[in-house]
Amino acid sequence: MMSLTPDKESLRWTLPESLEVPPDELKVRLDFFGESIAMYIIEDGMVTTRMVSANDIAMAMLREIPLMSGILPSSALWWGQSRNGPQVALWRAPKVWPVAMVADPLKPPYRMRLPMPGLVFICSPGQAPYVYAAKERPKTANSAIYHAPLYNLFEDGRSCAGTHKYPKNIEDIPESFFASFFTPTAVDSGRSKKYPNNLTDLWRELYGKRKCPKADLMPWGKVKDII
Repeated sequence: MMSLTPDKESLRWTLPESLEVPPDELKVRLDFFGESIAMYIIEDGMVTTRMVSANDIAMAMLREIPLMSGILPSSALWWGQSRNGPQVALWRAPKVWPVAMVADPLKPPYRMRLPMPGLVFICSPGQAPYVYAAKERPKTANSAIYHAPLYNLFEDGRSCAGTHKYPKNIEDIPESFFASFFTPTAVDSGRSKKYPNNLTDLWRELYGKRKCPKADLMPWGKVKDII
């Protein structure tokens, strides 16, 4: 323990006098360093110092913040709280999806129906989702996930929204993703074993078929890598 500095007023926060609000005495102070966090507790004229972790601070704050996911859709895989707000992972079983490809911005989009494998969408309200493929509905954190054989996706699975506006209702985001326009000018390598450098060739082969071959999927990682 150490004595409080003689200038006790330095440990008070004062609003403008015109507001007629009394000074608010400092009780706890946190100092964040490069690799540690120091907490100072001021009580009865003395300061107690202790080292704390970021997890300690987060858990203390969360006691005052009620967290509730609400009723999740039946397709939900998991729920989480990210720096951008709530996140829900949704599962869509293998099916034939309608897609629209814009090859020339001055011409109407080319529309087709393509079979896709099971897809995992990591969704936040009003935001473009992350999209991955899976050979079956993930059951554990070690379940394998794959690159989705789709355009408009970055290497990490993040999708590019462009001018597309996503709904606030998380459950509607997967269908909204397929309602957006896909562009063949986006990065398309590493999405197919048979066509590693040309996703359009895969789409041509899938057009009119009912199933997407699971053996053609390119590995991405495991569920634990995206949770």
